[in-house]
Amino acid sequence: MAGLNVVSVSEPRTSYREPTVAIIGAGFGGLGMAMTLKRAGFDNFTVFERAADLGGVWRENTYPGAACDVPSPLYSYSFAPNRAWPRRYSQQPDILAYLRRVATEHGILDRVRFGTEVTGAEFDEDTRRWRVETAQGDTFEVDVLIPAVGQLSRPAMPDIPGAASFEGAAFHSATWNHDVDLAGKRIAVIGTGASAIQFVPQIQPTAGHLTVFQRSAPYVIPKADRAYTRWHHRLYRALPLTQLAGRLGTWTIGEFLTMALTSVQPLGKLVEGLFRLQLRRQVPDKRLRAKLVPDYPIGCKRLLFSNEWFPALAQSNVDVVTDRITEITPRGVRTAQGEHEVDVIIYGTGFKATEFLAPMRIRGLDGHELSKDWAEGAHAYLGISVPNYPNMFLIYGPNTNLGGNSIIYMMEHQARYILQVLRAGMSCVDVKPEVAATFDDEVQRRLASSVWSGCSSWYREANGRVSTNWPGLVWEYHKRTAKPDLSAYQEVV
Repeated sequence: MAGLNVVSVSEPRTSYREPTVAIIGAGFGGLGMAMTLKRAGFDNFTVFERAADLGGVWRENTYPGAACDVPSPLYSYSFAPNRAWPRRYSQQPDILAYLRRVATEHGILDRVRFGTEVTGAEFDEDTRRWRVETAQGDTFEVDVLIPAVGQLSRPAMPDIPGAASFEGAAFHSATWNHDVDLAGKRIAVIGTGASAIQFVPQIQPTAGHLTVFQRSAPYVIPKADRAYTRWHHRLYRALPLTQLAGRLGTWTIGEFLTMALTSVQPLGKLVEGLFRLQLRRQVPDKRLRAKLVPDYPIGCKRLLFSNEWFPALAQSNVDVVTDRITEITPRGVRTAQGEHEVDVIIYGTGFKATEFLAPMRIRGLDGHELSKDWAEGAHAYLGISVPNYPNMFLIYGPNTNLGGNSIIYMMEHQARYILQVLRAGMSCVDVKPEVAATFDDEVQRRLASSVWSGCSSWYREANGRVSTNWPGLVWEYHKRTAKPDLSAYQEVV
């Protein structure tokens, strides 16, 4: 490291100066980090948010039917339970309202710089501080940088020839155009992922005709949803342990699902049985059923939850097209079998999940640039720390996504871990390259035998590397992040 020395760290220091902290993103991860700092007595932090409001994906995704596929008692902060969730699986407006409320109650809103997009950050080797650059031309210097921009924040648009020539309305589900009246329209939906299975049943009843273009069928299992009654709310307020028990039960089921995807894959056959039973019951047409059976192992792509998806596809005004799209024309969508004329195209094609922190430019020690260091796939020690980027800690970083549990649980543990490192009293720390490399080798070795390595999905890089998902149980991550191993870090002096 040019001009810098490093010192091994094994014990917390006795001297301590509270660092200044920049958090990028005001979604669940960034707000959770901010509240963790505030609750611990930290005062010198700022949250940078490019939009005019908080919420992250729950602010952006306003498509019809937008909801969470993790039950609400678990998809919330452990330190801020909500006794008044309207449903077991909450919808977008209720989740956004929850975030606004807890941020207000914890005094976080005045720490958020709304309308401030961070375009890059550079570590200054002389001052050992981060210079944070914004689209507005401002520069801020801080001791600690905590990107919390998530994995599902940048919509992915497919590269289809002729897309720009379409003369009707076209938009991605994550940027829903509410000014377009869909009633009576011929609508093309491209993609059958988590968003599409929610909005298609909502728009199907009023659409003139709906053509769903499916590249690969998803596994969709029943969603055990229900509205909470006033008796539920009274019970949760009078006996909070009852809601906590529900949270624990959901967490346990999530661990079961995770085992079915990683270490005990034969369990996946039980989940697949639920899929096949629901498909048979809800889709009487054998030819349509055949189109809706995936050709890959269950869990290899994201497992989806819905009671309405299959019934919507079985309606007379819906066609499921599995032919490959060759181009988009001014009047519709063309496949090898011919052109489908439509008035509106809706892209349900997901997000650029593996492009971590893009398009920000992050520069660390000795000319290191994150986009180049991650050219073959993102990686970070515990999904939090990257060698050669001192005092940078990630929330929802590489290999911390889950296939069967709540990401909020993971984010909370990351925030607590970061807090403990900051409390250790070291002014500037960098994870040791050999520690990070050993961790990454372990993670990739375990992921190679997981179900996620068996097909193409947003979990994987183009080179086959799984850079999004955690390879074990949430409980294991809990144990590994409960107390930082300070010997994994070196202090930059």
